[in-house]
Amino acid sequence: MSNIVLESLLKPLEEFYKPSFVEEIAINHAGEVWLRLHGARIPWVSYQAESLTKQYLIDLIHTVANIYERPFNPTHGIPVVYATLPGNHRFSAIAGPNVQYDENDVTGGVALNIRGGSAKSTSFENYHLQRGKALLKVKPRENIRPDDPYERLMSAINDGSPILISGATATGKTTFLNHMLTLIDQNSRVITVEDAREIRVPQKNRVHFVLSRTEQNNNFNYARLLDLVVRMTPDVIIGGEISTDNAAVLWEMLGTGHDHFYTTIHAESAQAAYAAFADRILHTQPAYDRTDLIEEMKKKIRVVQLSRDGSLRAVTEVV
Repeated sequence: MSNIVLESLLKPLEEFYKPSFVEEIAINHAGEVWLRLHGARIPWVSYQAESLTKQYLIDLIHTVANIYERPFNPTHGIPVVYATLPGNHRFSAIAGPNVQYDENDVTGGVALNIRGGSAKSTSFENYHLQRGKALLKVKPRENIRPDDPYERLMSAINDGSPILISGATATGKTTFLNHMLTLIDQNSRVITVEDAREIRVPQKNRVHFVLSRTEQNNNFNYARLLDLVVRMTPDVIIGGEISTDNAAVLWEMLGTGHDHFYTTIHAESAQAAYAAFADRILHTQPAYDRTDLIEEMKKKIRVVQLSRDGSLRAVTEVV
């Protein structure tokens, strides 16, 4: 009986996630669904779907949670649900105050992903692994840093290098990050992680996760957030300002292999930014060696240092 109820409830979504040319679907807010297509030049395409109301989506998440005996309480418990739907489709969803799309999500929003399930015939050749042939270099990232600081920043943006925007209070870190986002492909899927909504994302395919430092009442934490973000298939990840609470998870998130990872930190120089990031990680993960951690950061992360003198704001380092 439970499967019959679930299959009936899934009917409005099946036309989107069941076709063989669809790799997965993403819903960032009610009334719209994004399809990620196999092998398409523009991988994400959107469709309006009035039947996908907020109430319908929340009812669906509750039903999936009940059938698969998953805890789900957006207000006072765990706001995320993971399950495998009939047909081996992977389901990831969140609802409540930790997810927002825009100012209309006053009481919290809803977001979910469903990934294709049926196994397709494949071979090693589909992955370009053949006897006697060299492996392909997919999006190779050469650690070339042009002499010109402007070109250094643009090359980092273009090749998807992680970027840490550093500066003291009121140096314009968030404003600078907002402008950087206008330079990213408008077809990208962007996920932000903030303790308060400040980042303005021009890309329409986006989800904003919020973990308030002062008003967190449920059991959603940065560790659970990491699991959710990687399941949501982001093209761009924006981490909120680095703190002792989130530093270790943001560092782990940076190592998940996603391009275009951007975050901010309070520091007076690029060298101090690396040190501050490391120290915040060590606050919760003391097993790291500080020197090794900083050296690894220098290899992986570009730093843009912002400084201020009165009303003058300027980029003073790009490393």
